[in-house]
Amino acid sequence: MRIGELSRRTGVHERLLRYYEEQGLLHPRRSPNGYREYDEEDVDTVRRIRSLLAAGLNTAAIATILPCLREDGDRLVPTCPGLLADLHRERDRITRSIADLQTSLRALDEVIAAAPPEVARRALGG
Repeated sequence: MRIGELSRRTGVHERLLRYYEEQGLLHPRRSPNGYREYDEEDVDTVRRIRSLLAAGLNTAAIATILPCLREDGDRLVPTCPGLLADLHRERDRITRSIADLQTSLRALDEVIAAAPPEVARRALGG
């Protein structure tokens, strides 16, 4: 299938599919006229990429993780022994990011709470 069909079937813009290829996540064949040709399995690969991106992984991490995953229904299952350590490191990185964001949120809440009542009223249109 060509890139337009892969885009339609996955809901991912063609430009983003090209980016995935640049990042080593997709490996389409090239026809003699230079068109990208994708296999049926690339539909599933794009879905896995989207799931991993939604889980907070970046494309560099996904490039190393993707070959070691298979689908079992709607779950991704690790198949390489070293993958679990990588996944734990990514989970720890995300946990640290969440903690940092929570700290930022608390600091922002403190600044907002310190606003004098008349400033708060004007800010809220009152």
